[in-house]
Amino acid sequence: MSHTLPLLLVPGLASSFRIWEGVIPPLWRHGPVMVANHVRDDSMAAIARRILAEAPPRFALAGHSMGGYIAFEIMRQAPERVGRLALLNTSARPDTPEATGRRRALVAMARDGRLREVLDAIFPTFVHPARTSDAGLRQLVHAMGDDVGVEGFINNQTAIMARPDSRPILGAIDCPTLVLTSDHDVLLPPALSEEIAGAIAGANLVVVPDCGHLSQPEQPQAVAAALSAWLSAPSA
Repeated sequence: MSHTLPLLLVPGLASSFRIWEGVIPPLWRHGPVMVANHVRDDSMAAIARRILAEAPPRFALAGHSMGGYIAFEIMRQAPERVGRLALLNTSARPDTPEATGRRRALVAMARDGRLREVLDAIFPTFVHPARTSDAGLRQLVHAMGDDVGVEGFINNQTAIMARPDSRPILGAIDCPTLVLTSDHDVLLPPALSEEIAGAIAGANLVVVPDCGHLSQPEQPQAVAAALSAWLSAPSA
């Protein structure tokens, strides 16, 4: 039955399993839950191939931010293996030249041994404006940076810079799809999620209130509720 599908969670840029910790317990009753390792390769195609090689034969797939970019690549490579799809705080668009320039500067800082400085610089774009002084969230971002490491961070950024435009594949997605965004996501604004949801037939768009880009740790109950409803919904 569809609700017994294993759930595969994919983190975002400079994120690890920790980003999902607050939402996993309520999801466990729906079936096995696992978190993908997305730091070992430097292209979306290679990341997706490795995740698919390690994943169950068929699964529900949820990707946050960069994890959404990876989810789109998984849908290119093996759509028949994905029974349900959730896209959290992400975009189907390719990188802009301006964003790529900023990423290259951050990569240079990380190579120079300044990864913690990089994380502190981008932290205000990760969270709701009212949470920019939240010590717990900043500590989480630091801990995930330690998990990912410099090489993993550079791999992430390299893959993101070269990611393809996923808008052309949206119309072919035909599994139950949740598109989740936050009302104060300054990094990937809600309009980008609205674009995705509008192009996928039957997609359910959820906007989490009082929330920034890191929706899982900022509003874990709301995110878990949306994911639980997605996992419980009947298949087409």
